[in-house]
Amino acid sequence: MAMRNYRWCVAIAAALLLAGCGGGAESDSWNGKAVALTKEQVRETLPDGVAMKRWKESARPTTVEMDKLYRSQACPIKGNAGCENSRFFGASTFRHNDNAATVTFLIIAYDSEQAARKAYDVLWDGYYGKKAGQRAKTFSLGPIGDERDARFGSSGYFGEPGAVTQTRVGTTLLWTLVGSMDKDKDGVNEDSVRDLATVLAKRARQAQNGDAPSAAPEA
Repeated sequence: MAMRNYRWCVAIAAALLLAGCGGGAESDSWNGKAVALTKEQVRETLPDGVAMKRWKESARPTTVEMDKLYRSQACPIKGNAGCENSRFFGASTFRHNDNAATVTFLIIAYDSEQAARKAYDVLWDGYYGKKAGQRAKTFSLGPIGDERDARFGSSGYFGEPGAVTQTRVGTTLLWTLVGSMDKDKDGVNEDSVRDLATVLAKRARQAQNGDAPSAAPEA
């Protein structure tokens, strides 16, 4: 499962790269409430090579406008449920320099907090919550985002660890998909997954505050 998940994540990132990336409309002004992010803000929310200093970039941060093709990638559920009122879809993928760990960050940006909140359970229960395998166990991410879930499993052919987290921050849904190509490498555990999920959530919060996202992993 870990290898299949990694290939799936890279495939999504590669598909996004084909569309390129670019700026969006003018940024919404911050009024103390969750705001709909622009295309450029979504791209900046995704961790990049500057933030991920000890990681090698497999697919650079890329954001696309949500359309029929990308709804099928982001919300692969009947009728693409969970993608209603979504605006943008983004991804970036990395491999750690010192171990076999991989991580893909995904984001769907909605036009309102209500839309993101409505999509949360649909996507976690219907798809993303299953990405860590049938025997995966839940674990706590701590007080990050407005909603959060996480599962950790050992579902690869040779027991490779894998984890998935889902977080809602305002008008965005965020995912970190973490795995390892080698079960004997120490690099994927609950603490490391929690750190990566926290980074993405903090960057999303910074973007919605009108600031340039700058959060980075501790290691």
